[in-house]
Amino acid sequence: MAIKSTIFKANLAIADIDHSYYSDHSLTLARHPSETDERMMVRLVALAFNAYLLQKVCKGDGVMAFGAGLADPNEPDVWLKDFTDRIRLWIEVGQPEDRAIIRAGHKSDQVIVYAYHHAAEVWFKAIQSKLTRLKNLTIYRIPSEISGELSQFATRSMQLQATIQEGQLMLGDGQKTIQVYVEPWLVQKE
Repeated sequence: MAIKSTIFKANLAIADIDHSYYSDHSLTLARHPSETDERMMVRLVALAFNAYLLQKVCKGDGVMAFGAGLADPNEPDVWLKDFTDRIRLWIEVGQPEDRAIIRAGHKSDQVIVYAYHHAAEVWFKAIQSKLTRLKNLTIYRIPSEISGELSQFATRSMQLQATIQEGQLMLGDGQKTIQVYVEPWLVQKE
């Protein structure tokens, strides 16, 4: 019998000063049995960094949600779909295979990968040359010391505040705050 995913609930208040986006998001995260708290929280941070695209790209008429991720290789970790069900943004976290990134690039308008973990540099060097033709791809690196700290927020019921200013995210739960920044590794736009 297969082990089922663990369900986490998060109320995430986003104040994205950089993009003038302010909204509360009630989220349900299904943590796959093989997923760590760190990876799950990187998914949540990725959503927070890109939530403003609901307004910018979809004019508020879209859905940003968690995909099946590890449970289904044909779905992203996070995606933004407009009202026509067109995939406007496909987000992967971790170190996906180059084929999966290329496939995502053909299915969506934009692909963003948030790499984390101490082995991310090795992964990126191995696949970088294979991704040069993909013109709608951005890869960011979250330093492993920061991604590791994020797991302390992982509780079954989370009340979190995310403030984004000057490209940095301050994530807090009322008791502690972590500053999250990303390093751009690859930015290719059509």
